[in-house]
Amino acid sequence: MQKVNGKSIFKGIAIGRILYYSKEQQQVKRLRVENTEAEVARYEAAREAAVKQLGELYDKALAEVGEMNAQVFEVHQMMLEDEDYNDSIYNIIRQQEVNAEYAVATTADNFSDMFANMDDEYFKARAIDIKDISERVVTILQGKSTGSDIGDEPVIIVAEDLAPSETVQMDKTKLLSFVTRLGSSNSHTAILARTMNIPALIGVEIDEAWDGKMAIVDGYTGTLYLEPDDELIEEMKKKLQEDIEKRELLQTLKGKENVTKSGRAIKLYANIGNVSDLASVLQNDASGIGLFRSEFLYLESKDYPTEDEQFLAYKQVAETLAGKKVIIRTLDIGADKQVDYFNMEHEDNPAMGYRAIRICLSQPEIFKTQLRAIFRASAYGNIAVMYPMIISVEEVKQIKQIVEEVKKELDDAGIKYGDVEQGIMIETPAAVMISDLLAEEVDFFSIGTNDLTQYTLAIDRQNAKLDTFYNSHHEAVLRMIKLVVDNAHVANIWAGICGELGADTSLTDTFLDMGVDELSVSPNMILPIRKVIREHE
Repeated sequence: MQKVNGKSIFKGIAIGRILYYSKEQQQVKRLRVENTEAEVARYEAAREAAVKQLGELYDKALAEVGEMNAQVFEVHQMMLEDEDYNDSIYNIIRQQEVNAEYAVATTADNFSDMFANMDDEYFKARAIDIKDISERVVTILQGKSTGSDIGDEPVIIVAEDLAPSETVQMDKTKLLSFVTRLGSSNSHTAILARTMNIPALIGVEIDEAWDGKMAIVDGYTGTLYLEPDDELIEEMKKKLQEDIEKRELLQTLKGKENVTKSGRAIKLYANIGNVSDLASVLQNDASGIGLFRSEFLYLESKDYPTEDEQFLAYKQVAETLAGKKVIIRTLDIGADKQVDYFNMEHEDNPAMGYRAIRICLSQPEIFKTQLRAIFRASAYGNIAVMYPMIISVEEVKQIKQIVEEVKKELDDAGIKYGDVEQGIMIETPAAVMISDLLAEEVDFFSIGTNDLTQYTLAIDRQNAKLDTFYNSHHEAVLRMIKLVVDNAHVANIWAGICGELGADTSLTDTFLDMGVDELSVSPNMILPIRKVIREHE
């Protein structure tokens, strides 16, 4: 028996045979062609076929793993339409009089190297995307299949890395676990594993010789066991059965209140990234929505979404939740969430750059369009709004002034709206330190622990090299959360957590002891958190 360690990105047990997944090595030869325009036409036909395939993958991913995971295929479609990318391919075909396969592969290498050598982590990640779309086009040009067949039996997938298109095409009923050498906690594979509730490991020194061997993935300890003995298999089967029984037991918590043993009620809400996530919210019995990421409307659109487009989305969520609280976060783009039509310049440090509320206050017409849509939708349900990346009281006062202008415009037009609570996200050390002052200006706080941890520890959370240094349980982060909650209660407002730390069941008791009033988590974590709340002394 061999034992290999890695980093766990989702807890659980998987027992089965390994399928070593490797991409077919594409042999691209440089061939001279007589008719370059015919070769250009071949490329354009292959590109259109690739765009169509990506559209089908988007639909498949939307149905299986939700909107947020599906968006990568829209990005890939846009990359295939990129003028610089296509011009490079056309130029190589025409100037060098070569075949389309060679032109695509050469462009892929050039663009991928260019992105990989950039300092910006967002652009570094695009290097993988360029390779992925280019390999798809070359495969089509060569007349080969682009599928990801993993066979008929359930398997543990072991691979160097997995592209989004590969994971989505795999038969989800046959996936027991992912084990990869590359990747980070924020990679597509990691997100998919969490969405599917299957154990997964990254950072494992893999070996092709493992193919076909019996193995166990222990997501609790981050361990891969190769050719385990009968005793270990029986032990892990018991753990696996316990996991199944726990999931079934959680279903009995549906309809129960989120109340501690002492009778203290906690708001337990869900985070969503799109209207399509509503089914999961209802299925998991969330008490409301604590974070509605409105930027999906901008990420999905080729131009600024109109007021009516936004209004209809917010209205649908409010009506579907039937009176339950829906907290909409205003536009939060920038950093790792780029939107082409905003024409934002490259930044050396985008995580600390032109993003979120800074964009809204610098471009108030965009902000007012969104606010009008939110306030109009508030007439159809229980809507609240919160503003991200706040660092000063002056910003809050400026926001409130803009809100008053919006309300006056609606009043003048005879448009009804509800009583909208206004809160802010606490995700910068600056906001923590002046949270006593900020509490006097707003109705609630929602602590974004992802960015708060990033800024407090001075660690880029998108940088996989820093995963070992990133510690969301750091005492400094926990003390900041406690300070924010205390200052909120002094001012008689509530304070919640909407970052990923809110779903960390090892900290739920700590947060309850701190006096946290609300936890907003991914829909599939609602029942596990409810269980801890109801058992809290």
